[in-house]
Amino acid sequence: MKRTRLYFIRHAEVEERYHRVFGGRIDMGLSPFGHEQAQRLAEYVQRLPLEAIYASPMLRVRQTLEPCNGHLLLTPVFEEALREFDFGRWTGLHFRQVREQFNADPWDWLEWIEQGRIPEGETGAQIRARLEPWLQDKLLRHAGQTIAVFAHGGVIRQLLASLLEMPLSRMALFDVDYASVAAVDAGGGRPPEIQLANYTPWKTPGT
Repeated sequence: MKRTRLYFIRHAEVEERYHRVFGGRIDMGLSPFGHEQAQRLAEYVQRLPLEAIYASPMLRVRQTLEPCNGHLLLTPVFEEALREFDFGRWTGLHFRQVREQFNADPWDWLEWIEQGRIPEGETGAQIRARLEPWLQDKLLRHAGQTIAVFAHGGVIRQLLASLLEMPLSRMALFDVDYASVAAVDAGGGRPPEIQLANYTPWKTPGT
């Protein structure tokens, strides 16, 4: 039985003022370099045998998709479930501020989310409740097909965690760079298999 290939694609680099900031639900745009990354990423995406594209409706994802417009036969479907995590009172804070104000190591953010410890932020249970049904629906709807999901670092990590049946905190083992691509084969009565991890087409000459 043919397996479903899922390409998880993170948006390109955001505006510099949001670097090392918990942006979450802030609707920021791309940096000038981010627009360059998006252009190179589009050249890669155009060669994929995609049968559906799903995307977060947030601005940074829409701008990442813009270079693909007119070059793909598919129209992206924007889905609310794919919005980035809500970081609650961490939203808009620099890593340094999170360390100072909450006595938290910002690099442990996945663990804090999983344990529901970010004040007023989404918990791991809430995130799974919105993303796991979405994922299962797409696996059924596109069984044996190839689809792309344009989203955010947190969302991609949770989708990977759900597929691999691992805790969200373990996804700290995976780098998910700006404008990066991960690919997973799922279904067919076999465990999911990672075929590509943190591939960055914009770093590859001639991509």
